[in-house]
Amino acid sequence: MSLFSQRPFSERTASWLEQSGLHPLLARLYAARGLESPEELSLELKNLISPTELKNCLNTASLLADILERKEPMLIVADYDCDGATACAVGLRGLRMLGGAETPIQFLVPNRFTMGYGLTPEVVELAAQQIPKPKYLITVDNGIASEAGVDRARALGMEVIVTDHHLPGDRLPNATAIVNPNQPGCSFPSKALAGVGVMFYLLVALRAELRQRGKFTNETQPKVENLLDLVALGTVADVAQLDRNNRVLVSNGLKRIRAGVSQPGIQALFQAAGRDPRKANAFDLGFAIGPRLNAAGRLADMTLGIRLLLTDNAEEAMTLAQELDRINRERRVIETGMQEAALAHLAEDQLAGTIAQRTSICLWNPEWHQGVVGIVASRLKERFNRPAIVFAPADGNTGEELRGSGRSLTGFHLRDALDLVSKREPGLILKFGGHAMAAGLTIRKSDFDKFDACFQEVASSLLNDELLERRHAHDGALEASEFTPEIADLLAEEIWGQGFPQPVFYGEFEIAQQSLMKEKHLRLMLRPIGGNPGNKPITGVWFNRTQSLPAKAKLAYRLVTDRYQGQARIQLMIEAHDESPAISK
Repeated sequence: MSLFSQRPFSERTASWLEQSGLHPLLARLYAARGLESPEELSLELKNLISPTELKNCLNTASLLADILERKEPMLIVADYDCDGATACAVGLRGLRMLGGAETPIQFLVPNRFTMGYGLTPEVVELAAQQIPKPKYLITVDNGIASEAGVDRARALGMEVIVTDHHLPGDRLPNATAIVNPNQPGCSFPSKALAGVGVMFYLLVALRAELRQRGKFTNETQPKVENLLDLVALGTVADVAQLDRNNRVLVSNGLKRIRAGVSQPGIQALFQAAGRDPRKANAFDLGFAIGPRLNAAGRLADMTLGIRLLLTDNAEEAMTLAQELDRINRERRVIETGMQEAALAHLAEDQLAGTIAQRTSICLWNPEWHQGVVGIVASRLKERFNRPAIVFAPADGNTGEELRGSGRSLTGFHLRDALDLVSKREPGLILKFGGHAMAAGLTIRKSDFDKFDACFQEVASSLLNDELLERRHAHDGALEASEFTPEIADLLAEEIWGQGFPQPVFYGEFEIAQQSLMKEKHLRLMLRPIGGNPGNKPITGVWFNRTQSLPAKAKLAYRLVTDRYQGQARIQLMIEAHDESPAISK
């Protein structure tokens, strides 16, 4: 049984926000998300936390300024996801913008299938072969756990600057500099910066350092804020918590996209996705643009995605975006097959029927693609409301290792859970890293059953019935007058995402009509109970649901605008059906 509950909020705070000029509905929604004063509504760049509060940021900026003055070769080592790709593009564009046009600056992104994640010794060996050989390696969105890689770089005569946001292990790498809000001793108030956000902060500090050195003035300084479209994309796609600082970054990036002044690569991705950049929102970045960029790292080589973000040629950008769109369609086919196989396996093992007795899901299959395991883990986590880890062969099923990707529930810190497994069973996990909600790891094929049992044991000790019960938080009912395209557009313009959830409303409806679209989506014609009986039915869509609803149903839904042939009308995107006998307040 799922539990439905309305997000609590202070009427006093909502009234205060409304008096400041905010729409009454937004005032209620913002109060329910923890805003306490009208001052917090401002998302102007001046409200960003200062780089002076980010440990080592100023010292590292000074080091970069010296490197640029000496024109010493640099190489950015990126991660192969959207955050890593955007961080790499921000780093390259920003360094060149700030005086590195005559400095050799290259990039390298590891192939996830042959080199794995992060600054490994193998990646360092490849970096050392670049021409010219880099004097400095700069990691973006990785490096905080790369002790061996940093040591190998030093042995080969290269220094390492780590910029990362992942949680560190027990020891930090012996790098020349580390900028990471989650490293020990860093008092930066926002621990939610994505990798691209950390790189952007370093560029802001570098610009200030170069300004102090007389390279330019406030009036003539390069506009690093022109890179905020990339920062917004990487932040949202990495599902970073949208605290106020991240919402400032995302809001200003979206403004640039809507104004038509974003990078050619981002404009091309919007076109390939069939989305209107003039109406760009965080949902587009997370569910349309980000997946297309991520597809390169999942199935091919993220070099393709980074080239897209670096090009200033609109024609080249469109060609690359169309290729990414093709790869993303291929990814969807692979994902669907893996998901069906995973569900079939669960059914055969009667796992699905006894999921209430389990606190975790671990699966592997010799035919699965390691670039897609994270998405499948996410789908299983959503379906069964259990932490899920999905593995695939690390070497095309010819080797002895499995690489896994996991997704977790709120309240269950996945990286810490893996750390606990590794401490209880030393050597069971060959390597791991990640966040509270997502993590990656490598184990031996022969140890899968042992890992499954140990992870299940750890999950059982850390999870309780309350955490395992599926909960649907909603924002209450909409008034009859609020079922309008204008209200839907108002909501779409705001910054919603992880930690600042998109509004989900709740109400009881008569089901006037229901049918299937494409054999797998439920299409509904709905009349709000208590609304104007003379009004026309509202279209509702429930993706990936085929089971019909009763004549009356209590539904949780998102309000969106559907535009067709120049006409705007509202549409309800159904999230869940409350089968309890009474509406929960």
